[in-house]
Amino acid sequence: MDVSTSYQTPVKTTASADKQKNDKNYDTFLKMMTTQIKNQDPLNPMSADQLAVQLATFSGVEQQTKTNDLLAQLLGQNALSGMGQMVGWVGKEARIAAPAYFDGATPVTLSPNPAQAANRAVLVVADQNGKEVSRTELPLGSADYDWQGRDSQGKALPKGVYALTLESWQGDKVIDTSPVEYYGKISEIRSTADGVAALLPGGVEALVAGVTAIREKPAS
Repeated sequence: MDVSTSYQTPVKTTASADKQKNDKNYDTFLKMMTTQIKNQDPLNPMSADQLAVQLATFSGVEQQTKTNDLLAQLLGQNALSGMGQMVGWVGKEARIAAPAYFDGATPVTLSPNPAQAANRAVLVVADQNGKEVSRTELPLGSADYDWQGRDSQGKALPKGVYALTLESWQGDKVIDTSPVEYYGKISEIRSTADGVAALLPGGVEALVAGVTAIREKPAS
């Protein structure tokens, strides 16, 4: 399991990639049509009907390119609008299922949610290389739990980003496996190729669509 941490500026958005593709097709069509007209047989020139069809196609391609440009502008405006609505989230804590950063000392507040039929709940922690570093039995229920950042031997784990998974057990059988939600402080709201995202501790980036709660950071 690869745990993604740092934000990387996308090289292209989907809209810009589509625009470049359409622009290329538009230019190619124009060159082909111009070449065809230049090299047509003077004794058997292109009929007016054929020329009309190609001109209509040319016009359609041009209109599609302009439409795509407009859609790209609208998408950009929507992203800015979304960020503007969420600027108040900066400095607050978001509850979200995403990789969590452990600073080597401060507990991470988890919000586990075991399956209703479970009679055991186990927190499974993996490092950035996907290696399992600890398994901890948690109390059943949805109460917050402070993960202390310890390995299976009870030793403090090094600073880093960890994947947190909850296994819901019924007897000797795992009936559900799901990411664990935790509270992380939002330091930035930004637009990405996949949508508006929140920047969390450790460079973890998560889409705001996955945020299930926002709260003020509790007093120390």
